Amino acid sequence: MKSRVLRRAAVVAAVASTSALVLAGCSGGGGTASGDGEVTLTIATFNDFGYTDALLQEYMDAHPNVKIVHNKAATSNEARENYFQKLGKTGLADIEAIEVDWLPEVMEYADLLAPVPEDLKSRWLDYKVEAATSPEGNLVGYGTDIGPEGVCYRSDLFAAAGLPTDRAEVAALLQGDWSTYFEVGDQYVAATGKAFFDSAGGTYQGAINQVEAAYEDPSSGEITATSNPEVKKIYDQVLKASATQSAHLGQWSDDWFAGLSNGAFATMLCPGWMLGVIEGNAPDVTGWDIANVFPGGAGNWGGSYLTVPANGANVEAAQELADWLTDPETQVKAFENAGTFPSQVDALEADGLLSSTNAYFNDAPVGEMLSERAQAVKVSPYKGTFYFQINDAMQKALTRVEDGTQDAATSWQQWATEVDALS
Repeated sequence: MKSRVLRRAAVVAAVASTSALVLAGCSGGGGTASGDGEVTLTIATFNDFGYTDALLQEYMDAHPNVKIVHNKAATSNEARENYFQKLGKTGLADIEAIEVDWLPEVMEYADLLAPVPEDLKSRWLDYKVEAATSPEGNLVGYGTDIGPEGVCYRSDLFAAAGLPTDRAEVAALLQGDWSTYFEVGDQYVAATGKAFFDSAGGTYQGAINQVEAAYEDPSSGEITATSNPEVKKIYDQVLKASATQSAHLGQWSDDWFAGLSNGAFATMLCPGWMLGVIEGNAPDVTGWDIANVFPGGAGNWGGSYLTVPANGANVEAAQELADWLTDPETQVKAFENAGTFPSQVDALEADGLLSSTNAYFNDAPVGEMLSERAQAVKVSPYKGTFYFQINDAMQKALTRVEDGTQDAATSWQQWATEVDALS
């Protein structure tokens, strides 16, 4: 899931933060209805969905009987753990955000979620609906964003390296496959002695999202991750480049957040939601820009849904709020707040989206640019039941190499052993 123009503090709080628009002494359980018709609704998200206090206040102003408490987890991993521990039991919010990578697991418990009303199904892109529809035909997720990607870069650091700085020229420079991206990285490192990209993990994610069936066989569900030559090729290619080009800063770590502002790296892969992460954590940096290009052609990283637990205290009221939060008009506002690129058909054609620019990123035409990036995506990766666990283990494997805990071969073997244990 995820973010663009953050006009607040950092996307990820140091601890699970609670943005309580009203003072209600609950930070985990579902909302409550009082005898006088007033309803307190809780919504649980992570990272940044663009649901600012001001945006949620709009809904409360239009619904005076509704009070909203917004709880934000520190990371998507924490949100996922909480979700699956409590789904079907007690303690979840009235509306729970989920990440697309969890979806195969979520669909195993689709009967525990309130279906999205039939008349809303045409709101979203077809693949967004299909992915969250149960075998019984129930859509259980209100689609929020998708993650078409460009390349974010520090124009001031490019200038210091003698590289082009104009975004069209940078797009031309990086046009090509992953080898091209890493060749430019070699040029940058040779000129500056500094890191070209942020981390092996983030870079690997961009490449693996271009593989149609990286970890599991779509027809049988068999885990094929450790025997898939494409996975090993990407692992080796990324770590080879990482040895000289990476800042070795694990994404979402304190050092990585600091690196967004202190020039620790010159480029990073950028789904729309990442723009807000950058601005929110490097508000005084003037050099960040985004190029309309992506190694290997195109990629989509992330995307999320809102779900309504069927055993919540205020299911109908929660469905009404989830409907409003994911209607095209509101999702364009969320994009303006945080770069969460809409998955709604009408939103993708809205003038407010296509004409959107981002002052922080040198007035980049991000609406038009990300629309083009979305249309360039040709592969929608298959994500089976074990996708999240396998990919999370891979991210840890890459981190072990970058922090010097293990060499690439040893870390791969540990990952393979962990994956084998899943079957």
